[in-house]
Amino acid sequence: MTKAYAQPGDAAGTFLGHPKGLFVLFFAEMWERFSYYGMRALLIFYLTKHWLFSDGESGVIYGAYTALVYITPVLGGYLADKWLGQRKAVLYGAVLLTFGHFIMGFEGNGGQDPASLNIFWLALAFIIVGSGFLKANISVIVGQLYPRTDVRRDGAYTIFYMGINLGAFLGALLCGYLGETYGWAYGFGAAGVGMLLGLIVFILGKPLLLGRGEAPDPVKLASPVMGIKLEWLIYLVGLVAVGLCWWMVQNQGVVGTLLGVAGAALVAYVIFTAVVKLPREDRDRIFAAMFLILGSILFWALFEQAGSSLNLFTDRYVDRAGVPASVFQSLNAGYIVLLAPLFAALWTWLGRRNMEPSAPAKFGLAMLQLGLGFLVLKWGAEAVGIGAATPVLFIFLIYLLHTTGELCLSPVGLSAMNRLAPAHMASLIMGTWFFASATGNFAAGLIASATGSEKASGEGAGKQLVLDVYQTIGLWAIGFGVLVILVSPLIKKLMHLDTLRDADELAGQGEIGEPQAAGIHPEPKGA
Repeated sequence: MTKAYAQPGDAAGTFLGHPKGLFVLFFAEMWERFSYYGMRALLIFYLTKHWLFSDGESGVIYGAYTALVYITPVLGGYLADKWLGQRKAVLYGAVLLTFGHFIMGFEGNGGQDPASLNIFWLALAFIIVGSGFLKANISVIVGQLYPRTDVRRDGAYTIFYMGINLGAFLGALLCGYLGETYGWAYGFGAAGVGMLLGLIVFILGKPLLLGRGEAPDPVKLASPVMGIKLEWLIYLVGLVAVGLCWWMVQNQGVVGTLLGVAGAALVAYVIFTAVVKLPREDRDRIFAAMFLILGSILFWALFEQAGSSLNLFTDRYVDRAGVPASVFQSLNAGYIVLLAPLFAALWTWLGRRNMEPSAPAKFGLAMLQLGLGFLVLKWGAEAVGIGAATPVLFIFLIYLLHTTGELCLSPVGLSAMNRLAPAHMASLIMGTWFFASATGNFAAGLIASATGSEKASGEGAGKQLVLDVYQTIGLWAIGFGVLVILVSPLIKKLMHLDTLRDADELAGQGEIGEPQAAGIHPEPKGA
């Protein structure tokens, strides 16, 4: 007979079967994503139409910015794990993000005016560092609300992921429309208001988090270091990081070098720790996590064409019937809001019948759908002729296929990182997951740069160049997807899902509450 076991969060009551703290995190992250994706929908147009950068320059700047957004969670995750705690890290990140989004509302005179451009770079720097403190850590708090083998865990991450995409949908729709119709300041200003609302929700919802994500050693955090309380010293480090990012986002080559050097060092550190310090099963789980992390780089490099080259393609070559191109950035998020419950139900239904694909197999399926999306757009655009406007139907189709691919990878990846990591490496592994996204985003900028219309000459040549690049990357994605599916049984074996157990102590003291693999429900010890 199965024994009942305690469900953290039940003491404060539940909503829709989940701890109420989940919905605090849901709404806080929803508003943060509203601001981020609202700004992102406009960014490539802001660079090309307002600041007058070329397509190639804009693609590289866009890639460097989004890469830095995903690098900084490594720093934010480390500081939270070591001293600050996830809750205070999220709070500080939200404050920095609010500043950054409101500063984005300052347009200046456009062109290449140095003074105005420096304010723009500063706004990006605040957003970069704020995201670093918030992104990895808010995902970890979600995991801390549940026991390790709780069957609700994958569902919780799917609900959380829906919050992310509801905010992204509304942000791209509203900020994109306001920015392209009434002026950049209106779009970016709306993003700032959204971030402020997210900050308010997180502050007011603190009691419902039930002490999750607090500092591991509050006494040490309050102790002075060089005459300054350690907590405030960490906040000062964050401001120094803003200055550093202000410089790096203007020197994109440095970002590429940083990714190469820091990425190699980070992977080496994680593998060294796994080999030297972890028992066999935890070591194998880290190896499985690293495979998924490295495999995700290619996915994001191709998927993130959405905000850059695909956004410009939609603006220039698609029959939009007068709809602002940035509004189509909402399609991905809208599809996720609609399809995420169906995918969650599908995984549960398949899991109960022992038919659910493993996490590595889902990664392979994601790559197949990603590649097919690019090929569908190329076929559709060429079917009507290069000189004719591409029917908007094919923009809907590429976003649909990319979204179903994302649903096979991103929420599954978040869940797998939190599940496979030992307690003391939880935020570090989540940060490494985001670091892989950073590498993919930087590579996405380079790919977008390769599609720049200034590299082509003659009527329709710019459009054909983009489509040729899309065909190449689409075929690569499909080939890699097939390879991942073939090796997925070996990776699943390294995950040791059958030996996962709940920790007796609170999350953060022993093994953190990693998300349960859907369909695998081991009993707690003594059951």
